[in-house]
Amino acid sequence: MSYRKDMIWLGCFFVLLMLAPAALPNNYFLTILILGCLHSLNAVGLCLLVGHAGQISLGHAGFYGLAAYASAWLSATAGWPVEASMLAGVALTVAVSFLIGMPSLKLKGHYLAMATLGFGIILSILFTETVDITGGPSGFVGIPRLSFFGREVKKDLALYRVVAGVLCLAVWLAFNLLHSRIGRALRALHTSEKAAQAMGVDIARYKLFVFVLSAAFSAVAGVLYAHYLTFIAPSSFGFMFSVELIVMVVLGGMVSVPGAIVGAFFVTVLPEFLRAFENIEVVLFGAILILCMMFMPDGMAGGWNRLWARVRRAWAARGASGAAHG
Repeated sequence: MSYRKDMIWLGCFFVLLMLAPAALPNNYFLTILILGCLHSLNAVGLCLLVGHAGQISLGHAGFYGLAAYASAWLSATAGWPVEASMLAGVALTVAVSFLIGMPSLKLKGHYLAMATLGFGIILSILFTETVDITGGPSGFVGIPRLSFFGREVKKDLALYRVVAGVLCLAVWLAFNLLHSRIGRALRALHTSEKAAQAMGVDIARYKLFVFVLSAAFSAVAGVLYAHYLTFIAPSSFGFMFSVELIVMVVLGGMVSVPGAIVGAFFVTVLPEFLRAFENIEVVLFGAILILCMMFMPDGMAGGWNRLWARVRRAWAARGASGAAHG
């Protein structure tokens, strides 16, 4: 899409997010909406990394959890202000992603996936075993609510607006990045590293940049998650969540930021509708994902584009037929 179309889409999306709570019957659905926004924030970062740069990561749940635990410990145990602890949690995650990315990004394909998977598993074990710091398997309790300049965000609706605003800001940043020289370099990198290098693209620098940026998106989502629920546990940041994040991006359309968001909301909301089928919930979830990928191999964004193109052709043919008969 052109930059203008992307900005129009972002404006419509922002309005939709602001109006959505009015249509919800209770706060439970508002919780689902908040989680959908947080998952979307993760998915946007992975869309840049996997879809546009072609670098596969199975460790982003670890970055999500690292930022959440760092901010939780600093605010609840060390007594830091929530704003400072959130910034420190994001900064720590960015620094760790930089240190992990430097050696890992020398690998390619499934080797890179295995390296990031190993990192994610190591963090998951640390979250579970460092009981004195993280609370262990029982989880970390007593995390302060989100606050700004000493004023606590008490209502879930107000917190939802903050999370939705952060998501829209991240999407705006992603759109501007993709329509810049950096975005063109990332697409060249995805197509062919050797060709991109021959054209003067600094492969190592751009790969590291997009890896750290995607980790930063996950870190921001992590600190918001911790101070929204006020309780976190290692199970929320395990390998399966990393897989879910990849599924969100692939299902939505790997090269489409709006598609990644649609995929994130779909994967977040769908299990809620399948809870009525207690015994076969997992089977139905897997079957729906398989059917989606069979009939929409390029994701929901690609499926929508094909449908829209077909409708436009049908309207054009109808108009041409009417003009001929006229």
